[in-house]
Amino acid sequence: MTELTPELMADLQTIDTPTVCNALEILVPERRGYGFTTHPLVCTRPELPPMVGIARTASIRSAHPSHLKGQAARDMNDGYYAYVDAGPKPSIMVIQDLDDHQRGYGSWWGEVNSNVHKGLGALGVITDGSVRDLPDIAPGFQMMADRVGPSHAFVHVVGFGQPVTVAGMRVTSGELIHADQHGAVVIPWAAADQVLDAAKQIAAGEAVIIEAAQQSGFNIDRLRQAWGDAAEVKH
Repeated sequence: MTELTPELMADLQTIDTPTVCNALEILVPERRGYGFTTHPLVCTRPELPPMVGIARTASIRSAHPSHLKGQAARDMNDGYYAYVDAGPKPSIMVIQDLDDHQRGYGSWWGEVNSNVHKGLGALGVITDGSVRDLPDIAPGFQMMADRVGPSHAFVHVVGFGQPVTVAGMRVTSGELIHADQHGAVVIPWAAADQVLDAAKQIAAGEAVIIEAAQQSGFNIDRLRQAWGDAAEVKH
């Protein structure tokens, strides 16, 4: 699987990001310790369905003005938005803030940019920078960020299309991303069409344990029995 079809997108939106991570532990066990966010992010619209899209990567700074001026600055901006528009969609912006201890000093994300990016096919953004204009963000556009802030300060794009690391998650442009209020994970393309079936198998085993735990008289013996029954379900 190397393509995000409408069917695959719909399937993956039926499960949350922790469930995707569970499935990947089975399908790609070597990925158990990486490929997902490990630092907390603020999810501005937890009521929205999970985002499933193809990564567009970029890096920003905001604490100080860009060293690019005039036409060079305009060319950088034009190149960035052309990159956002290019390639398969829907996309998810994954934006690394390079300002280290001043990360989030200013926001790239507000009313205007959310509408522009949504118009160019983006479902939302995952960033370790800041976001703002929360009531006025484009309808349905999700934002997951390190913080909320009031100003854009000197925010500017430094580069785009390169690998980035956001909230502990390393992302390369073109990778498949699943994200919701819990965080985000990169789904290897080779495993993408197996994730839902693996998730269902895991959930069936978990349901046995949960059902047993909710019965009166539950004790360690019944837990041991449920563990055994769950193992049988998984196989």
